[in-house]
Amino acid sequence: MTGRGIPFDGPQRRRHGQGTDRRTAGESAAAPKPAVRRFGAGLASAALVTATVLVATSCSTAGEEPATSSSATAPLEPSEGALLGHYYGDGTVEETDARIGTTPGIHLTYYGWEDDWSASEATRDDLSGNRIPLVNWEPFDVDFDDIIDGSLDATIEKRADGAKELGEPFFLDFAAEMNEEEGWGGHDPERYIAAYRHIHDIFEDRGASNVVWVWAPNVTDSPDAPAAMSYYPGDRYVDWTGIDGYNWGTSDPDFEWQGFTDLFRDIYGKLAAKGKPIIIGETGSDETGGSKAEWIQGIVPGLKDEFPLIKALVWFDVDKERHWQIASSPAALAAYRRMAADPYLTP
Repeated sequence: MTGRGIPFDGPQRRRHGQGTDRRTAGESAAAPKPAVRRFGAGLASAALVTATVLVATSCSTAGEEPATSSSATAPLEPSEGALLGHYYGDGTVEETDARIGTTPGIHLTYYGWEDDWSASEATRDDLSGNRIPLVNWEPFDVDFDDIIDGSLDATIEKRADGAKELGEPFFLDFAAEMNEEEGWGGHDPERYIAAYRHIHDIFEDRGASNVVWVWAPNVTDSPDAPAAMSYYPGDRYVDWTGIDGYNWGTSDPDFEWQGFTDLFRDIYGKLAAKGKPIIIGETGSDETGGSKAEWIQGIVPGLKDEFPLIKALVWFDVDKERHWQIASSPAALAAYRRMAADPYLTP
């Protein structure tokens, strides 16, 4: 996906929100930058937990190492509850925060391979305002073999140095939804893992220890493609696991309504086995086929009762392939305001 806080032309999502047709590299650089309000040290600073213990051993076979202990506190993991995040696609930050009656602690933005997200106004304003950036870095038109063999190291090193210069912890989600339509690395798990690890190692070697690494597949795998967990880079390379998923409603006769817990239940068990905090990197619900208000009302109970390792949730707030925006109806907006005010989401 591309764009910085405004509606954009991609992605084109398919069934259950799990397919994407992303823009070409660099288009996000031309998009207007969002208005980003600076905030005091209240909500977000209380949510930032920077004490970090990362103990893991890498295995030669990707995805087969034992899970890290869940007793260790991961970077940016809240001490209780879960962080609420937003993609601002239906208004400015100021307008949206006023509409929902709270200040989400995470701000999701999208960048292409060549975009300097560390120097962007959005990233720096988020950090100075105690909002956690969630940088979704998308390698459009990049041959993963060029990443692996070092041909693109100059770009990676610049991003690593820029990340280090920021000085504050932030989420970096590289090549998300690799198991779905985008197929980063050609739906070849070994190639994807090698590229992910190569980028991670360069950041590590250049001292960008403030980067919090997110690995976030799609909740649905592409047909005839490897399953999500086969792309897992390994415990040493991932701080938070993640997942993107949407309730598409029933405006297409081939679709079916999915409740919040129904949508994420199957993949949750696989991610939870890694013993790491989990972030829902993108989610939303349509209005057609059920009650969106009830869907939203089920989020916090679902997190508490079924998904205790989900420590952050980011709403994709834009009217696009479906009516994902929180203000798609008065009932949905009222339900969202109540959810956002729940103490579980304001640690």
